[in-house]
Amino acid sequence: MTTATTPKGERRRQALVAAAAELLLEGGFDAVRHRSVATRADLPLASTTYYFESLEDLIARAVEFSGSIELDAMRRRLGDVTHRRRGTEATVELLLDLLVGPDDTIDSARLIARYERSVASARHPELREVGLRLRAQLEELLADVLRRSDRVVRAEQLRRLVAVVDGAVVAALIEGQPDPRRIARTTLLEMIDIVAPPAVPGPHQVPQQVERVRQLD
Repeated sequence: MTTATTPKGERRRQALVAAAAELLLEGGFDAVRHRSVATRADLPLASTTYYFESLEDLIARAVEFSGSIELDAMRRRLGDVTHRRRGTEATVELLLDLLVGPDDTIDSARLIARYERSVASARHPELREVGLRLRAQLEELLADVLRRSDRVVRAEQLRRLVAVVDGAVVAALIEGQPDPRRIARTTLLEMIDIVAPPAVPGPHQVPQQVERVRQLD
């Protein structure tokens, strides 16, 4: 067993990853350097090269760490979502909770860091693989939300939906808009029923709906 795989070694490795993730959030990729990460983790400088093959390797692990935290928060939000037929506005609000964040806790710094990671993954092979894994998990969560809202989900349209929201949010961040969620909401409201239309009730569902109406009468 090497030192890097002992409980102590793993704790140190995770401390370095968490420190690098914090620096990414605060200052972007330029802020992540061997010395700054070691200082933030309160570990010797040599530990960054001992536990990681390169700075790029450390950054890739930090990106995955940050992305996993965001995905875990989305899964917790999804756990509160029941399966029922939702209208346009209710569906949009759920999607924005995942893609942008809850209405009362928009974190612009975290959004900026997320899009910086996405752009960087196009340039760095180490990040591309991580980015693809994170994106696949995000798409699964969004598809689940749409299915729970009784909507049709197609992979190509789902990616179009994400791309439109990303474009609206990035534009709002560049322009210094204080509420990127509002900008994304306006855009998404115009297209959600096109890219993810309500599912058509099956023949077996119609009599049940009629019976429920009769019972209410």
